[in-house]
Parts: sequence; structure tokens; C-alpha cells
Amino acid sequence: LALMDDFFTTFNVDKGNFSITTYYPPEPPLKHLLNLFRKNDIPQVPEFTIGMLIASARAGRWLYD
Repeated sequence: LALMDDFFTTFNVDKGNFSITTYYPPEPPLKHLLNLFRKNDIPQVPEFTIGMLIASARAGRWLYD
């Protein structure tokens, strides 16, 4: 999170609705790892790429929601 705050500040990018949990959701509780018979759903997350950072820096605002 601090790294992204540094990105927004250093490159003067308006973070708008940016949320790191969109790209890196919280990990499930440990009890889900211990239950071998339960099917664990893997959350689908959007890509988070260097290209997105570059495009947003050029635009001066976070371009992705």
C-alpha cells in the first residue's frame, strides 16, 4: 500500500477510486487451508501491470476501476 501511495505522490497521479484490494484481495482465514475436503474458491482479480501504472501516470489519474 505504501508503494502505491508513493507512486501517486511521486508522479502526481489522482488515485480516484483505486483500492489495492481490487488487485490483491485479503487472504482467506487459516481454517480454510486446513479443511482438505472443502472446495476453496479462488477469487478472480483483474490484471495489475506496469503498463497500467505508466498509462495512469501519463494521464495524471488512475484510469482503471
